[in-house]
Amino acid sequence: MEQPIAKTGSEPEETPVLDLVLYPHRSLTPQGFLVLMGVIAGLSFTIGLVFFLLGAWPIVGFLGLDVAVIYLAFRLNYRAARAYETIRLSGNALEVVKIDARGRRRRYVMPSAWLRVDVEQRPRRASRLTLRSRGRGLEIGAFLGQEEKDGLANVLRDGLRRAALPPHLSIPEPN
Repeated sequence: MEQPIAKTGSEPEETPVLDLVLYPHRSLTPQGFLVLMGVIAGLSFTIGLVFFLLGAWPIVGFLGLDVAVIYLAFRLNYRAARAYETIRLSGNALEVVKIDARGRRRRYVMPSAWLRVDVEQRPRRASRLTLRSRGRGLEIGAFLGQEEKDGLANVLRDGLRRAALPPHLSIPEPN
């Protein structure tokens, strides 16, 4: 696998051509999670009560265990959703900052003049959106869906075209 270009030095601040933040999609809101867990717990309690009254009281423990496992799976999923990526494109560099679920940051800076945006289609697997510069690559947006990756690739390519123009020329922003 190609190694990304990583720098930790501070480059001079410029007005960004692009400034994006990518978050993983989570379709269930925290309120929806509480409602879902309430429904699951209520159903498990009702079913457990029926089995308890029929004399099959050990079933109640297994139903409680099911609720606990479902709760744990959702909590782990929400914790993973804390990860995000920021992408900032200025006239001469593209900076990507990846923040994982634990808050650890990794910063990558690539010169925009040599940057290429590739979307690699892979059969029966998720596509890969990669930024390439001078033989090195960095995958971004791994948590995005196919349409989102294609849209992001187009936005990045457009931003790179705008960043390459001399300051006195400009391309109007798309509406």
